[in-house]
Amino acid sequence: MARTAAALHILVKHRQQAEDLIKQLEKGAKFDVLAKKHSSCPSGKSGGNLGEFKKGQMVPPFDKVCFTGELITPHLVKTKFGWHVIKVLYRT
Repeated sequence: MARTAAALHILVKHRQQAEDLIKQLEKGAKFDVLAKKHSSCPSGKSGGNLGEFKKGQMVPPFDKVCFTGELITPHLVKTKFGWHVIKVLYRT
């Protein structure tokens, strides 16, 4: 079982905005460009890059996607912080 993961994410307030971002990604938009423009998380400045983190370090819904969701495919997750578009890069 994976103990670490690396991911990119974009944090927004509204589900509709997150869904629109996923549609843009599916049409070929660059994740880092969208993160810099739309994310309310400080990681947005670095293209949404969260780097590598350990299982249990993130809030549970976010953590679950990062350790069980499909790699590279954008995922939509709601947490107490808002709506996240998450792209899991790898797990170790």
